[in-house]
Amino acid sequence: MTADAAFTYDGGKVAPGERQNLRYRVSETYLGDPVRIPVTVINGERPGPTLYLSAAAHGDELNGIAVVRSVAYDWDLTDLAGTVVCLPVLNVPGFLTQQRYLPIYDRDLNRSFPGDPTSTSAKRMAHSIFRNFVEPCDLGIDFHTSTRGRTNTLHVRADVDRPAVSRLAHAFGASVVVDGEGSDGTLRGEATRAGVPTITVEMGEAHRFERSLIDEALAGVRSVFAEYGLDERGRVRWPGWRTVVTEKTWIRADAGGIVDMHYDRGEAVREGERVCTVTDPFKADGTPIRAPFTGVLLGVLENPVVYPGNPICHLAELDDSTARIVERRAADR
Repeated sequence: MTADAAFTYDGGKVAPGERQNLRYRVSETYLGDPVRIPVTVINGERPGPTLYLSAAAHGDELNGIAVVRSVAYDWDLTDLAGTVVCLPVLNVPGFLTQQRYLPIYDRDLNRSFPGDPTSTSAKRMAHSIFRNFVEPCDLGIDFHTSTRGRTNTLHVRADVDRPAVSRLAHAFGASVVVDGEGSDGTLRGEATRAGVPTITVEMGEAHRFERSLIDEALAGVRSVFAEYGLDERGRVRWPGWRTVVTEKTWIRADAGGIVDMHYDRGEAVREGERVCTVTDPFKADGTPIRAPFTGVLLGVLENPVVYPGNPICHLAELDDSTARIVERRAADR
């Protein structure tokens, strides 16, 4: 849709030049009380694309909430050309209990899209969100963090084989873009397949706000606004370096123990280098964990204890020239 028309949803509409805050009913509790998600729709006076920003599909992932709320309430959108649909907390039941999944048979909302009005509670909730606030849009950004006990460097996940998605991923201006379609049921994957190009932004860890990552993500949203003409005063940003990742792997512990990390998230490691060491409580018999190829650490564990087979870090492959750029920038910090 373009903003020369009203944005409509079941039960209401937002005319050009209007802003609306609503709590939209998507389910009911065991007591029959309504479960409502917060939604802010800003419909500009001038025509333009419709962008949705969503966060907290996993209820304990907080960084994206701060990003979406800042766009909705801290930015001056009086000259907006288009419409912005802000969905700061998709998984309200999970958010209220500060857990990743819906506390309804432990369902993953982000494996339930596009939903089904006659299926499970998770799919009914996903259907209501998707039909009313995702399908009417032209593009979308879905914010996530790592799961509890791990942390991610800021990066984008996108199906770059689709030109419209590739354009959006590059417009956001992250240095690392991980290529992939998105698993079945994810908001990113299902929205894209429904004709709404969507990217996922991964940033930080669960259960906290991380100001530096929030600010970096906001700069990415501003860059998207500029690319698509939502803000004609803005500029599309260049992050300084960029790689599109097709090869990545989880590095796992071969022995149980306590992990001493030798690199942090976002840093480059060379093939064969010791990424970390797993030791026992007496620091004896340390087991080195080495990089299988040269790459950048997309994510690392925060809780430094492991059983054999536990993931320690997520490594994305870099070519030699890009690895040198990442190393140089780390040395300059």
